[in-house]
Amino acid sequence: MALAIPSKVRLTLTVLLSALLQATPASAAIWDVFPTKERAIEITEWAPETGDSFLVDRDSNVGYLLHKKGGFTSFTLATGQRRVVRYIGRTYNATTPLASWKALSREIKGDRITFGKSGRFLRLSMEEESGLERTPYGIHSHAYIQAMLQANDRYRSMGCILVADEVLDIIIETFERNGNTLDVQTVAGLGDDSISFQMLQEKMNTL
Repeated sequence: MALAIPSKVRLTLTVLLSALLQATPASAAIWDVFPTKERAIEITEWAPETGDSFLVDRDSNVGYLLHKKGGFTSFTLATGQRRVVRYIGRTYNATTPLASWKALSREIKGDRITFGKSGRFLRLSMEEESGLERTPYGIHSHAYIQAMLQANDRYRSMGCILVADEVLDIIIETFERNGNTLDVQTVAGLGDDSISFQMLQEKMNTL
């Protein structure tokens, strides 16, 4: 038999519940109901979704994948050497540029040392005032990626963003889920604030 609650008691409980909700910060309520929205998700548990984006902190050489509606994961990566190099007929500063990018094409390269065992390469286009400009930069792996990622100095590439093969699998799945496009942002440091989804999302639009 269901327990009947007098109307006056129900009214009192409703008023108390309303007051409690008003006194509780919205962020705290969201934290309790959706704890993974602000906390980092392990890369092994990450599932790509439509609307995901990719943030690269060039200072720490750490990458972040962000869900559009909350939630993020992180992983180590490598970026460009901070010096002038000669590569494929060009002489240039190999430091990975700070920019807003879009990955718009996927290629397979024959050089399995530079581009890893699969040769997969996501070419990056840079957002300029005149529109998207195709660049020589991209996201790929490397034959010696594990040694690179374990080093203290992870400025190892010729300017591209280098990730582990298993992370590249996730990034390419994300690229495909988004209709063969992916928003990418490279930034120089994340400041002194603790890492949170909101802060990372704001960084995606800093340039």
